[in-house]
Amino acid sequence: MTIFIRPASQADAKAITDIYNHYISNTVVTFEETPVAPVAMADRLQGVQSALLPWLVGEAESGGQSTVVGYAYATPWKNRSAYLYSVESSVYLAPGAVGRGFGTALYTALLDELKRSSVHSVIGGISLPNAASVALHERLGFRKIAHLQEVGYKAGQWLDVGYWQILLPG
Repeated sequence: MTIFIRPASQADAKAITDIYNHYISNTVVTFEETPVAPVAMADRLQGVQSALLPWLVGEAESGGQSTVVGYAYATPWKNRSAYLYSVESSVYLAPGAVGRGFGTALYTALLDELKRSSVHSVIGGISLPNAASVALHERLGFRKIAHLQEVGYKAGQWLDVGYWQILLPG
């Protein structure tokens, strides 16, 4: 199965929400604890695009139908002007799409989009432990730059967060 990657549209908000809500409800990958409504996700998507940053979706075809199997996007790292060239990146896959190379394809496409922009620094935050996400980031050239201990509390446990960073040429 191959993945087709394209810019996200408002019509993708429901599919993106379904993927993300799985992680909210079933994992500690995100520190959000309340499921997101599609209208709120559409607002997030609009905010990213208004900041002229990429939000990509990956579609896979199965049985003649195309389905969103994941997404990747970048948001401003901080809202201070000196951080203008730094972003935080995120990638999420539908549960059935994990382990098929879709995450690598989406993240690579996201980095390619960011290389064509003025972005210099890309930072990925990872709830730890998460061996698959660490491996993905390091395979793409990110290196670990920080480890924050017990900064989140979800599902009855304290959670660490690590930060991985890649500097883009230019």
